[in-house]
Amino acid sequence: MNNIKVITLCGPIKFMKEFRQTEEMLTRMGFAVISPFFFEQGEGVGITKEEAWLLGRIHYKKIAISDGIFVIDVDGYIGESTKKEIEYAKLNNKTIRYYSDKSTL
Repeated sequence: MNNIKVITLCGPIKFMKEFRQTEEMLTRMGFAVISPFFFEQGEGVGITKEEAWLLGRIHYKKIAISDGIFVIDVDGYIGESTKKEIEYAKLNNKTIRYYSDKSTL
């Protein structure tokens, strides 16, 4: 059990379908996969600034406890938040793999 690597998924929530597919694929490959928290934003449903800040801190903690991250960068798209997550992962010597680069698997 100690040789199971932990991977945190990073990327924009607009790629929800790709997140789910990647989570399944990596789990089947033997990784323990941590996903960001997703919620459905309906009419009148949102999050406060405080909640957004807390969710961001939680996501960085997920990266911190992981062996690496897997960036969901469909068509090479990487937004500003994801760029910051990649930098954080680099600063903490995490392995970084990309959805757009199938050779990283």
